[in-house]
Amino acid sequence: MPNPFADHEAALAACARGDGGALRALYDAESGSMLGLAMRLVRRRDVAQDVVQDAFVMIWRNANRFDPQKGSARAWMFAILRYRALNALRKSSREVELDEGAAEAVPDDAPDPQQALGQMQESAALRRCLEGLDEPRRKPILLAYLDGLTHIQIADRLAAPLGTIKSRIRLALRDLQECLQS
Repeated sequence: MPNPFADHEAALAACARGDGGALRALYDAESGSMLGLAMRLVRRRDVAQDVVQDAFVMIWRNANRFDPQKGSARAWMFAILRYRALNALRKSSREVELDEGAAEAVPDDAPDPQQALGQMQESAALRRCLEGLDEPRRKPILLAYLDGLTHIQIADRLAAPLGTIKSRIRLALRDLQECLQS
């Protein structure tokens, strides 16, 4: 029997309507990839499993907030996973007991308002440059850097030769670099 939620956008819309089967379909489709990415981010299986579980809870609770105009459903889900992984890393670093003197000596790495503005402008410039790429180059870049797929997985997903995908990513990175420097 075909999965009625093979399309992630449709599954998220169903989740927003309270359909638990849609969440199960998303979990079955993406939990393995999400666990792999979480493992790379947090480096501990137990924490990675918690991160994936937290991510799916957030996906369920916020499915109504997904906006397909801002990106793919899969990218939105993986952004939630990344956010939960970073929170887990921050939490684990806070749980370590620190000597008060050592804690005072740690420099504040938070950007000042001017730096934050610069980062927002860089983000807008990157978005503009990504939009300027042709689809055959933009798609593999987004799959690699937003979805965390390997070159082989991208080649499989796009039904393209591995060498072609590697070339497209390399050329897209070069084009992005040139665009950001101009």
